[in-house]
Amino acid sequence: MSITPLDLEAGPKAPSPAAPATSPAARRRHLLRLGKLVLAAASVAAMIGVWALIVRAGWFSRAVLPSPLEVGEAGWEMAREGTLASDTLASLRRAAIGFAVGSLAAIAVGCLTGRSRLARIMLEPTLRLLSPVPTIALVPLAVLWFGLGEGSKVFLVALGVFFPVWIATHNGIATTPADYLKVGRCLGAGRTATLLRVILPEALPDIVAGLRVGIAISFILIVAAEMSGTTVGLGYRLQEAATFSQPDRLIFCLGMLGLLGALCDRALALGARRFISWSTDGAG
Repeated sequence: MSITPLDLEAGPKAPSPAAPATSPAARRRHLLRLGKLVLAAASVAAMIGVWALIVRAGWFSRAVLPSPLEVGEAGWEMAREGTLASDTLASLRRAAIGFAVGSLAAIAVGCLTGRSRLARIMLEPTLRLLSPVPTIALVPLAVLWFGLGEGSKVFLVALGVFFPVWIATHNGIATTPADYLKVGRCLGAGRTATLLRVILPEALPDIVAGLRVGIAISFILIVAAEMSGTTVGLGYRLQEAATFSQPDRLIFCLGMLGLLGALCDRALALGARRFISWSTDGAG
């Protein structure tokens, strides 16, 4: 079991029994979660309602901004054709592989630069120089290096995910309070144990924040990556809809990308919550 920063500050505590599911505190938590879901649903419904009113008022031509009903019908047509499922799975697969490769590499390099002064001196200037370069601008270079296959798409997503996750990991590890390190040494922890049981748990909220940014970036970049050299994927359907002036399909694909990104972000936040429950920031 990892040593959390609260353990280091407060010392060992006697285990407390979990609150019963029917306790007032548990009921309040359930009501709070239900209230958040209701508010989120109301927010989305309000946005769709405003959109429908704007279209009905005729502020924009339907050739430019179709109604929510027309967008839903376009999505249903794509589902019946079978392209929606295949496009969604293809984009999710590419985004997931690129995200995994980029985030794992970023966490490893972040641990290195955060803990080693020599690695920081050698690597940080170059990484700081490369991080502002727009990843989308590297699409032609990725195609030149990896061709039009899956390699170029995974490379673009991994590269875009790498920098925010590396920055978050590096900062989280480099700013570990010295008192935590001293306590770890007093308890007999070696270098590896200190990294795994003190430093990484303390930096985990920063790492999770970087990963959540990386998820959003991965869905942004998958669109750019799929606009060349592929015939399947939501990015490809976006380009196809723009080429053939199909705003209903275009908006539906944009909505699907937003929905997938939000669901993946929420899944990561919920999965990380139990590991950083001691943090005042939480996973959100």
